[in-house]
Amino acid sequence: MHDDRTLIEARLKRVLDERIRPAVYPESVPLEVAVWNAPGEPVPVEEGLAAEPEPITVGSRWGAPWGTSWFRVTGTVPEAWAGRTVEAILDLGFDENMPGFQCEGLVYRPDGTPVKGLNPRNQWVRIGAPVAGGEEVRLHIEAASNPVILDYHPFLPTRLGDKETAGSEPQYTLTRMDLAVFDETVWQLVMDLEVLGELMAELPVDSARRYDILRAVDRALDSVDLQDVNGTAGRAREQLTEVLSSPAVPSAHRISAVGHAHIDSAWLWPLRETVRKVARTTSNMTALLEDEPEFVFAMSQAQQWAWVRDHRPEVWARVKKAVADGRFVPAGGMWVESDTNMPGSEAMARQFVHGKRFFLDEFGVDNEEAWLPDTFGFAAGLPQIIKAAGSKWLLTQKISWSQTNKFPHHTFQWEGIDGTRIFTHFPPVDTYNCSMKGSEIAHAAKNFKDKGRARHSLAPTGWGDGGGGTTREMVAKAARLRDLEGSAQVVWETPRTFFEKAEAEYPEPPVWVGELYLELHRATLTSQAKTKQGNRRSEHLLREAELWAATAAVRAGFPYPYEELDRIWKTVLLHQFHDILPGSSIAWVHREARATYERIAGELNAIIDGAQRALAGEGTTELVFNSAPHERAGVVAGGATAPARTGATALAPRQDGGFVLDNGLLRIEIDARGLVVSAYDIAAERETVAPGRAANLLQLHPDFPNMWDAWDVDEFYRNTVTDLTGTESVTAGEDGASVQVVRAFGDSRVTQVLSLPPGEQRLVVDTEVDWHETEKFLKLAFPLDLHAERYASETQYGHAYRPTHTNTSWEAAKFEACNHRFLHLEEPGWGVAVVNDSTYGHDVTRTVRTGGDGGTTTTVRVSLLRAPRFPDPETDQGVHRFRHALVPGASIGDAVREGWRINLPERRLTGAGEVAPLVTADNDAVVITAVKLADDGSGDVVVRFHEAHGSRVRATLTAGFEVAGLAVTDLLERPLADTAAPERDGDRITVRLRPFELVTLRLRRA
Repeated sequence: MHDDRTLIEARLKRVLDERIRPAVYPESVPLEVAVWNAPGEPVPVEEGLAAEPEPITVGSRWGAPWGTSWFRVTGTVPEAWAGRTVEAILDLGFDENMPGFQCEGLVYRPDGTPVKGLNPRNQWVRIGAPVAGGEEVRLHIEAASNPVILDYHPFLPTRLGDKETAGSEPQYTLTRMDLAVFDETVWQLVMDLEVLGELMAELPVDSARRYDILRAVDRALDSVDLQDVNGTAGRAREQLTEVLSSPAVPSAHRISAVGHAHIDSAWLWPLRETVRKVARTTSNMTALLEDEPEFVFAMSQAQQWAWVRDHRPEVWARVKKAVADGRFVPAGGMWVESDTNMPGSEAMARQFVHGKRFFLDEFGVDNEEAWLPDTFGFAAGLPQIIKAAGSKWLLTQKISWSQTNKFPHHTFQWEGIDGTRIFTHFPPVDTYNCSMKGSEIAHAAKNFKDKGRARHSLAPTGWGDGGGGTTREMVAKAARLRDLEGSAQVVWETPRTFFEKAEAEYPEPPVWVGELYLELHRATLTSQAKTKQGNRRSEHLLREAELWAATAAVRAGFPYPYEELDRIWKTVLLHQFHDILPGSSIAWVHREARATYERIAGELNAIIDGAQRALAGEGTTELVFNSAPHERAGVVAGGATAPARTGATALAPRQDGGFVLDNGLLRIEIDARGLVVSAYDIAAERETVAPGRAANLLQLHPDFPNMWDAWDVDEFYRNTVTDLTGTESVTAGEDGASVQVVRAFGDSRVTQVLSLPPGEQRLVVDTEVDWHETEKFLKLAFPLDLHAERYASETQYGHAYRPTHTNTSWEAAKFEACNHRFLHLEEPGWGVAVVNDSTYGHDVTRTVRTGGDGGTTTTVRVSLLRAPRFPDPETDQGVHRFRHALVPGASIGDAVREGWRINLPERRLTGAGEVAPLVTADNDAVVITAVKLADDGSGDVVVRFHEAHGSRVRATLTAGFEVAGLAVTDLLERPLADTAAPERDGDRITVRLRPFELVTLRLRRA
């Protein structure tokens, strides 16, 4: 037989596009349209409904950037349409290729009842099925004219990312406002042909099944009268019945489709717009659930649920009913889908505490899965946190974006730094916006790396980011793919159902140990420095506020600020969302974030000051309050006492220019360029700085990645570097014990102060940068005379190791990585730490010196600033302040201690006398990360701690109050039934911890 395959496939495409799809709406009449443009920010629904609009016609421009327009559409259903299905087609000017990235609308009835969202792939509103004819139609559309930031030519700088710079030019053209007859039979034919055509394209060209479908499609197209598609669509569908009813083979891959709409809590839109995106999407999904009995929808991010509850109570009522029916599923158990690299230990824990507690309080649902499809890599401390929150599964997809190495599993056990394992799944469909295309389903089946051992995968299905979620077309396609020869089998299921099936069929999956590093988006560890500083400082202020408020509540009857702390924690957690904290949002988002961090810093400082004054009492004794988890300068952790004398630091001129700082522990030589050419550990008789090199070296690189400007730094940035060695001045500091260095470069200026605190083995580097560069990357380098094949990087509740070499492509890909408060490198018996107060990105490289001693130079560089132009063209412009410290002779314990010290400066005030701590640990390896009162208001004291050195330890915790009972709890402060309480002798508690083990104790007060 002659091969006519390509001829028939081309025929299918043209007939579908030009005849069958247009026949879905065979008749239409225009609606009358009027519009009212809300001044300024969005108005309440009742105000928008009551406003008096002005007439507007299809073809007119509308919508200033970030504006809100209230359209009123009215019309009458023609009498001749009686008995037929009628829908309103409301096209605000959508581009179907951009679901989620442009204008959107929410349709209301005149009484304010929400109907559904309007989106590029979802422009219809059902009027009646069937109609009687003659009905009056009146609908209102709250339309958001969000500008397109990520356009067809992406990553171009734009001023549209902030309402203050976006202008007022209308963004959209009103395209269609009609009443139309909806032909269900033709629409079903479209679904039949799309599913079969897409499946056919994925089958081998020489397969019998492909030709069975081809012949059936050919017969169906023969059955369609192109002049009367509506009258012949049923006849065409009959030709497809047999090929659509042929069942899948027994070995077919099985896909759990989960209705989903991944909505970034902020990104190319501000937080306030996400509130409305969520309302539109949940309106869509509750309506679809009513129409489609097998459909299941899952939504993560408790913050987004709270927005619906607080801002759209009429939508919330529908959501609550759908949750009660088990079809609208709370997922993930986190406050937001946060970044997981940069949030500190307690913040990462509180993401789960606040997320899970919200779903428990509102719905009685206790999530067992973490749901993070879009987060930019996963820190190695996360598995323990997931388990400690009472969860046991993780879903993500983003690792499939890695540029260098293909991750070897789709279903596996992920092992964290303490040995905790979490059953983890990466959907092989490689998207969290699956639309049920045949190509997506086929890719999932082909791509699944665990074939022969497992056959289940998950597909998050629906348009995200305001694209409206799952569509009726996706549901229709899934129905046809439930059991179809040549395809994977698709069934709607909840995340829990999927994980239970996947875990049952794969009892011994492979294990991946350590961080899940995303080989992409590495620059998110540096972009928008003030957002990152705001996060770091908020985390530590929250620690202080809880510690001192709890201590003052127990000791002095201070009113513990439950509500204030709850609200502030949720605000900080919201800003850890994976496009806010990483610095990849528009200017508006980061402008608001800076103001928010400043406001909550004021609130937290007020709580801290009030609690400390209640503890100090009236008096004239100078007291130093130590919020860090280790004693310092004679002040016990969590307590306050009079300051101790710590000696002095000498400052002397250096023979060849510059200065020498000496405090008896370290001798620091700073040359005439303001560079550290020697950092000598006096007791160890050991030089820190590599021969011929200089530390405190600022280095500037060009920074123009191939794409994703705020997100990415590409490895070729290293090819060109400028050492900033020129100085305006190198002078003695005003205190007589520090050195000030001033440099200028480009349009920027740097002032550094180098100091050596008396009695402390650390060189402090305070850096102020007035930054006005574009597409540049600024680093601060410390070349060390140290041979180390790996280094430690602090992460949640411990530290992880990374190699300093690049033996493999996996190691080479980690050319920019994340740390929290410290980095630590060592040779046996001697090490160096670099600690920071607010930076995260860094790189560590090594070279072997030729000639001379042939030793190894290991260079630590911390990343300070970038200057990408998309999506915020003014990223990081202005003044920034950083503090770092170089700690020669540091053990891992010293690194831990110094990391806390630099982030929790002492506070001084006068009072009556010493303040004893509420809880102490007698072993520095045991770090207490939280001391607080229990969230339930019982007055119990909650203490969270972990082993921080990576070793087994025994320690005694001593409570500074009478303990009547204790329990080991999960992060939500619920007793763990299968965990015995540690030994207690009165107020002394003996604990034994494995490396990096995390424990939460709840102490009942007598």
